[in-house]
Amino acid sequence: MVDRHFSEPELAELYDHFSFWQSSPQDDFYLELVMDARCALDVGCGTGKLQRVARECGHTGRLVGLDPAGAMLEIGRRERDDIEWIQGDLVSGPSRGEGTPFIGEFDLITMSGHAFQVFTTDEELHAALAAVHRALTPDGRFVFETRNPGARAWEAWNPERVRTVDGPGGRRATCVHRLREVKGDLITFTSDYSVEGWDSPRTSRSTLRFLDADTLNGFLEEAGLRVSAQYGYWDRSPLTDTSEEIITFARPLSTGNG
Repeated sequence: MVDRHFSEPELAELYDHFSFWQSSPQDDFYLELVMDARCALDVGCGTGKLQRVARECGHTGRLVGLDPAGAMLEIGRRERDDIEWIQGDLVSGPSRGEGTPFIGEFDLITMSGHAFQVFTTDEELHAALAAVHRALTPDGRFVFETRNPGARAWEAWNPERVRTVDGPGGRRATCVHRLREVKGDLITFTSDYSVEGWDSPRTSRSTLRFLDADTLNGFLEEAGLRVSAQYGYWDRSPLTDTSEEIITFARPLSTGNG
């Protein structure tokens, strides 16, 4: 099931206001990779800002944005019609039956914005990584990030940290995260959104999985994907036990280094 803050149009409209371009150093990090790729797929693309900016910067190849949330994709479609916007997921393919799962089509697959963490069971993760492997060309790259559990990012998800931005129409919008449950490597939290003119806040509930690097790499290897590089932050600094991120580059096992 898609989280409420992605599936409901009014909440989806807030996404680019809270996660505007270059609000995180990950944006330029991924953009450089996409610009160097011939065919690039962004899984869990949301509103598709990565692919949209790549096209604005002159990318002339194939750009695809895949997401299960129609409300998010509608924003991408509204902004650009020269990108393939597909509602669905890697495992099942398009949700409207318009096509089949990808096979050997992309030299770059990305999952940005911690999209990788939505796979909360081993079964989901095995299926998703197998689909990544199938969708890559033999020399393709899979690049994604997941929050490092050693940094314990969830401890900052509390009402004392309120984000306020200018929302749609210039109206003041706020977001507050609240930690609800820590159960093994699964973290559940709620996100409360308020916008000037709304009668009451809207709440979305999410659960994310925090895998350590060893466990993550084990899943990748089982899927036939070899880690070629891992970093702890967007400046490509080394991965440590307490790095904020686990940024991973992986390739099909049969290919060479790089």
